[in-house]
Amino acid sequence: MNPDHKTNSNKIKNVRLGRTTDRPYWMMMLSLIIRAAHQIGAAVCLGAFLLGADLPWPYLILAGTSGCLLMLTEALRHRQLLREAAGVVTLIKTGIIGMALHGWIPAVPALLFVFALASFYSHAPKTIRHRIWF
Repeated sequence: MNPDHKTNSNKIKNVRLGRTTDRPYWMMMLSLIIRAAHQIGAAVCLGAFLLGADLPWPYLILAGTSGCLLMLTEALRHRQLLREAAGVVTLIKTGIIGMALHGWIPAVPALLFVFALASFYSHAPKTIRHRIWF
């Protein structure tokens, strides 16, 4: 066994994570449904930007509303969400999307970056996703 492996494992265990509470099963299932709706809305909006089509406002509203509901369901469980990487990155993504929608930055590269950032943080281990940044 590699002696460094144990050292690296201990470093991961010592990462400061945000406080969590239990969440009922029904809330977890609701969160999954909301997450699916969010991905549909966001994917259709990204497709419209990539294809140069008009912005599909109903899907943008779906993505925005479901995104707010996701933040709410996550905040109910993760009491320090806005101090964790997941919460801070979500606020950064929201800012980038707002700048792209208002034409302050190029929309296609900005939205592709937001999707890449979202994919990374949604699939990252909890020691990265829920690490306290400040």
